[in-house]
Amino acid sequence: MAVVAALVMCATAPGQTAGVSVFIGPMVEDLGIPRAHISTAYLVGTLFGATVLPLIGRWVDRVGVRRAMLLIALGFTAALIGMSLVHDVWTVTVGYMLIRSLGQGALGLTAVTFAARWYTRNRGTALGFVTAIGSAGISLTPLILEMLLVQAGWRSTWVIAGLAVAVIVVPLSVFVVRDYPPAPSGAEGDADAERARGDFTRGQALREPWFWVLVSTVAMSGMFTTAAMFHQFDILQQRGLSSTAAAATFVPQAIAGIIATLMAGRLTEFVNPRVLIVIGMALHTVAFTWGTVVTPGWSALAYGLTIGAAGAFARTVEIVTVCQRRVKIDPLSTAEF
Repeated sequence: MAVVAALVMCATAPGQTAGVSVFIGPMVEDLGIPRAHISTAYLVGTLFGATVLPLIGRWVDRVGVRRAMLLIALGFTAALIGMSLVHDVWTVTVGYMLIRSLGQGALGLTAVTFAARWYTRNRGTALGFVTAIGSAGISLTPLILEMLLVQAGWRSTWVIAGLAVAVIVVPLSVFVVRDYPPAPSGAEGDADAERARGDFTRGQALREPWFWVLVSTVAMSGMFTTAAMFHQFDILQQRGLSSTAAAATFVPQAIAGIIATLMAGRLTEFVNPRVLIVIGMALHTVAFTWGTVVTPGWSALAYGLTIGAAGAFARTVEIVTVCQRRVKIDPLSTAEF
């Protein structure tokens, strides 16, 4: 089941910053929209996605992960296809609102929720695996999209991305995904018993200092990493890299992300999360500093490795920490948080 969750996480790639960043240059050139306006549209879309995610989390609790995943995948597919029809900054903004809320937000939430509910023992290791494979798929997507853009253009590439999401997620949600495991088996524990045991109510969690530390860490990591990834092609090209070389930096990001995620997932089972948060933020500091002096060659490779490790490490610590300190209404509960 961890493999299923990982595949669904990979399918969020067209709505993730790494996937969207490939389209920025061609859309700016073709539509004549200033890059600053595109960035603002993406900001609006991202904030909208964050705002509606708690509501989506409650809805997932009511209808179940299986049905929610199917409906969200269909909506995400339609939103990606709709991106092929944008023609001005307003339609781009609406498109970003849809793909960020449905893809990066809702579909990713169902993938992690599914894995967290299925595994109660060795949850850190399982979620580390899901995040590692998902991060690898997301990091490698720009290379695939770049090739499609060259061959088919950016409008057709949006359509292909949407159809790919449907092909991957719809069959999994219909034929494989179940809301809870039928019985304990190996690493798969009694989800109902675990669910009934919930550690915190939402109100109690909001009064816990660790919650606000975690939220602040995730907010800082997400804000700066998203900005760097969104403009990564432009930044690296200004530092002397070609478009192909800029896309290639996502490969070391994927490799470093896999290693960092698996390490973080395992470490969460016996290392204090506060220590891991410090390590994750230190990696971010190194990555962003390196980005100001990066040059073609080994320097670009090292930049890709560092920023990939930083984002993946912090993301894994966040997911596993939240899952280990669950609230009683149990959306995982990143939806409530």
